[in-house]
Amino acid sequence: MALEISENQGITLLSHADDFRSHWIRFILTEKEIKHQLVLTDYEDEDLASLNPYNTLPILLDQGLKLFNPMIISEYLDDRYRQNKLFMDNPIQRAEQRQYLWRFEKDWFKLADIMLLHPDSLNEKDKKRAQVELRNTLISLTPLFQHFPFFMSETFSILDCMIAPMLLRLNSMGISLPTQQCRAIFLYCQRIFNRTGFIKSMTLQEKNRYNHLLKNFESQSHV
Repeated sequence: MALEISENQGITLLSHADDFRSHWIRFILTEKEIKHQLVLTDYEDEDLASLNPYNTLPILLDQGLKLFNPMIISEYLDDRYRQNKLFMDNPIQRAEQRQYLWRFEKDWFKLADIMLLHPDSLNEKDKKRAQVELRNTLISLTPLFQHFPFFMSETFSILDCMIAPMLLRLNSMGISLPTQQCRAIFLYCQRIFNRTGFIKSMTLQEKNRYNHLLKNFESQSHV
């Protein structure tokens, strides 16, 4: 399928219809209220390699610029569009945010990839190992969600944009968290998933797939 991209539309985001990294960038765009052209595609698209040698999504196109690393895309959007800032201006706080982004990618997203990218060909032992590791990690880190309305912060930030789409997909990974022990995570998810920006960032495919889970997170947060 040939990608239909208009160079007169300003920012263009090539996004998968149901992928947590693509959702992360869509969430940034809606939170920052950035006008953009959204093009839904998939990893098998024949034109993808001409835009990104790694054949990954998302891809951001802007005035001849091509970006295909979500962390670089995130920082570019926040630096170029100053409204509703997501990164801290203070160098120390910004460095801490960047380090969390790196840790989430290395520790959480790596495991999520194992469970979500190729579920049909996934080795069951690898799947089980990844499920146990991510579940135990989230349980052990539950206290980080207890003291602030957002992740480690009184204000909404880039960290929330990154982790919320992955948390939405826990059920798809076969991960169920203990309700009482992880109540802080369920409360956190309820706050983030109810944000207008989060709802607007979801594709029709995601809404059809996850709407019942949004209600489930809300009910578990009240237990």
